[in-house]
Amino acid sequence: MSARRQARQGGRPRDSRVDDAIASAVQQLLTEVGYTRLTMAEVAARAGVGKAAIYRRHATKQEMIFDVLLPDRFLAVAPDRGSLRADLAAVLAEIADAMASPPPGTVPGLLADIHADPALQDRFDERYLGAQRQTLVEILDRAAARGELTTRPDPAALNALLVGPVFAWLFLLSESPDQLPVLTAALLDAILALTTTEPPPPQTPEAASRVRRPDR
Repeated sequence: MSARRQARQGGRPRDSRVDDAIASAVQQLLTEVGYTRLTMAEVAARAGVGKAAIYRRHATKQEMIFDVLLPDRFLAVAPDRGSLRADLAAVLAEIADAMASPPPGTVPGLLADIHADPALQDRFDERYLGAQRQTLVEILDRAAARGELTTRPDPAALNALLVGPVFAWLFLLSESPDQLPVLTAALLDAILALTTTEPPPPQTPEAASRVRRPDR
């Protein structure tokens, strides 16, 4: 939570310099020692703050890292770009950037720890997944109002369709982040083909020439 947002809610604003020092220390240590070896004590020492200052902001190491890597809650604001395609493209770009930017091993390690701890997973689901699903609901509501949807997908299923392939591409298949635009473009086309009245892209002469006519 930013100091400005905390002030609006009536709480005492936190010292943004401490927030910045913690964030910088987390990012440096993730690069230097990796996710598994990073500790709250090391972050406190690198940031020049007491561990109590960190625990006032983050209940666990996992929440600290997630908050640093994805400030202001991941996918908490629904983009409004005028069409379902543009809105989902913006969401996919945010997902791809969030997964590809952290040092190697960070995202898989973080998610493994979250899902190994039921209490931590509950907090993660409430704080982050709930916001993501609400974002997708808002996007789908606008698309429906514009008459773009022929089939309205379940927000949880849509969330999986958006996040899962990017995760698989980067961490299961170990493909290059540089090729993510190819994946996300194909993924966007597939999702829209299943849910909208958007016409298919025009067929090129080269593609048409490859279509074989049935034998008579």
